[in-house]
Amino acid sequence: MVQTDGNHTGTGLSDGAQRRGDIGERYRWDLSHIFPDNAAWKKAKRGLISRITTLSNHRGSLTSSAGSLLACLRLADDLRLEYMRLVAYAGMSSDQDTRNSAFLAMQTEMGQLGSTFAAEASYIEPEILLTDPATIDEFLDAELGLCTYRHYLLDIRRRARHTGTPGEERIIAEAGLIAEGPGDIYGIFTNADFPYPLVTLAGGESVVLTPSAFSIQRASTIREDREKTFSEFFSKLGEFSRTFGTQLNAQVRKDLFFSRARNYPSCLEAALHDGNIPTGVYRNLISTVREHLPTFHRYLTLRQRLLEIPELHYSDLYAPLVQEVEKKYTYDEATDLVLASVSPLGTEYVDVTARAFRERWIDVYPADGKRSGAYSNGIAYDVHPYILLNYNGRYDDVSTITHELGHTIHSWLSNQKQPYATSQYSIFVAEVASTFNEALLFDHILNNTADRSGRLSLLGHYLEHFKATVFRQTQFAEFELLIHEAVERGEALTGDMLDELYLGLARTYYGHDGKVCVVDDFVKSEWSYIPHFYYNFYVYQYATGVSAACALAERVVNGGDKERDEYLGFLKAGCSKYPTDTLKDAGVDMCSPEPVKTVNAKTVNQQQ
Repeated sequence: MVQTDGNHTGTGLSDGAQRRGDIGERYRWDLSHIFPDNAAWKKAKRGLISRITTLSNHRGSLTSSAGSLLACLRLADDLRLEYMRLVAYAGMSSDQDTRNSAFLAMQTEMGQLGSTFAAEASYIEPEILLTDPATIDEFLDAELGLCTYRHYLLDIRRRARHTGTPGEERIIAEAGLIAEGPGDIYGIFTNADFPYPLVTLAGGESVVLTPSAFSIQRASTIREDREKTFSEFFSKLGEFSRTFGTQLNAQVRKDLFFSRARNYPSCLEAALHDGNIPTGVYRNLISTVREHLPTFHRYLTLRQRLLEIPELHYSDLYAPLVQEVEKKYTYDEATDLVLASVSPLGTEYVDVTARAFRERWIDVYPADGKRSGAYSNGIAYDVHPYILLNYNGRYDDVSTITHELGHTIHSWLSNQKQPYATSQYSIFVAEVASTFNEALLFDHILNNTADRSGRLSLLGHYLEHFKATVFRQTQFAEFELLIHEAVERGEALTGDMLDELYLGLARTYYGHDGKVCVVDDFVKSEWSYIPHFYYNFYVYQYATGVSAACALAERVVNGGDKERDEYLGFLKAGCSKYPTDTLKDAGVDMCSPEPVKTVNAKTVNQQQ
């Protein structure tokens, strides 16, 4: 295991994982804000189980009156809110230590309870659809309380042909008992049981390449260490390609089952339909990014020149562009930078951000068994969002803090300004607020950095950001589309097939055949390292999100109170409108390819 400096009760930096108990309390989130302890969680779970069956009291008479409809919808919301609190506590407890079987059992129980709840509520939408739309409209006019559910009730009509009978809906809901299996197995395998390789670096230090350590060592200034890190990490993944292939095959077949059960022509349309996102948005993204791959290749050529190496390899993609600038940030320094950078968004935004730091909403450092990566969890509606980090003190880690805080403040404002029924914003807009914050952070640090090397380093990070969120995520999106289309044609996903497909795409995107960047054979295994392939067409939203965020950030920074308030209005909108409409209200049209083209043009300008 990577050794750390051990200073985590103050403002020290972390270079790897340690025992959770050795990390200062200030740097560990406080889940007692949700439930004081596991006993309280279990008591609440028992109470919810006893109440779920009361939903059946409205079966058959749901639309007998406006009052009956409102009572049922409110009851369903109340039960769902409590369920999400239970899910949040169980999931984040498990993420603290994925090796703990008691927390894993709690997560499993929540999956089972969720399926039970969905089954009990499965009659609601079919019964509403059996009612004359004119009657529902009369209810909306007659009962003020139903105004909260207007968008939901109208959206049910839009989804009518994809909604089954009460019996069919119950079967689909019960299928949730097994639906999360592939992703759950992948998560436990990669976070707790996978035998990550031990490598000896050029300086003689031995490092276990956990995901957190891999993210550090792949950015080493020593090229030999970078090459060894990539080769050993991906080669070890490749040894388990059959297992990873079987898991991903099961995930995609799950997606296929639900798309067919709901009468969608494809998995893509099924995934995008809930948010009313045209499939053209997805396909336009891929075609537009492919059209502009020369811009990406120009960046890669620039990277090679700045690194002063004869040939750029995939293992050089994370090396700092300016070798002598490798600034480290203590966590306190990072929080100060984030707070200063979001000041254009006003006092309310800054105050909530400060609360997140001060009131232990954030779990900061890597620890043994802790889930890798980072996320924001805002599903505990009446508490506050939480953030998981694996902070290592680099600029990327500072950027990750503000990225996840973008999600967190989005959830906080939506939860504060919207009733529960319209509080949960679509995943299509989820990455807008996070990448917006990243843009503000970059501008703030760049404007306060005078030395040439520091500015060049920041510009390198900026270009790397676009590489990661536009070109790389679009490559992932195309891979995800192709594997779903393969299964729809009746093909099986095997480790070998996925290796070949992924390597071919990577070589196209990175210009391997044009000698822009050498994509070594071991890169074929990278797909097995990407957890987002278990999220059902999620990754494309990183690219669309950064495109929207780039446009919105320019409007806010260069505008006045109106532009800022329109953006904050977007953050407070929840799901009261369709996501493309809330973005239009804020000033960007994502049904057009123009936002992606604008990001490409800005990338060109930064390269110059």
